[in-house]
Amino acid sequence: MFRNTFQSGFLSILYSIGNKPLQIWHTETDSKHEESHVSRVTDEDIHSIVIEVISPNVATTYITCPAQLNRSLGIKLPILVLIVKNLKKYFTFEVQIMDDKNVKRRFRASNFQAVTRVKPYICTMPMRLDEGWNQVQFNLADFTRRAYSTNYVETLRVQIHANCRLRRIYFADKVYAEEELPPEMKLWLPVDRQHE
Repeated sequence: MFRNTFQSGFLSILYSIGNKPLQIWHTETDSKHEESHVSRVTDEDIHSIVIEVISPNVATTYITCPAQLNRSLGIKLPILVLIVKNLKKYFTFEVQIMDDKNVKRRFRASNFQAVTRVKPYICTMPMRLDEGWNQVQFNLADFTRRAYSTNYVETLRVQIHANCRLRRIYFADKVYAEEELPPEMKLWLPVDRQHE
């Protein structure tokens, strides 16, 4: 999808405020559970429209990019950043990458796992989220090197499972300090005007 695109700095694959934020995503909901949904809601903490992915079954409700299963993202930027809200429920996401041995590998992070497990094609790891909104930075080059002793080449697919709220998902060429980020890549929390 992005393989022939010049990639430097930042590359956003989801922005909740956009016109069609899920245009390049496939949405899957669990029909057995009435409360399973993927929808746009207004988050009361940041007073902004976000994507909400909710289900009692984490595995069967998710959004995945690219929408077509036979396509791949082809994103070479090694840092994946999720601006995500902790809903105090089970939550997991998965990233599929290609390494320099031409092997497809997956990294799955979740808030309900206690230990990291490295298997030949999948590495599962725990993720701790603070209360409220979080900026999760995922260094794919570093994880690939540490888990498989190979080098990261590109990201093929990103899949976000229930239960969370999403503001933005983007890739970056390196880890940026908060003050280095362009305004649109930051999570703006409303300022309490009474204390100014």
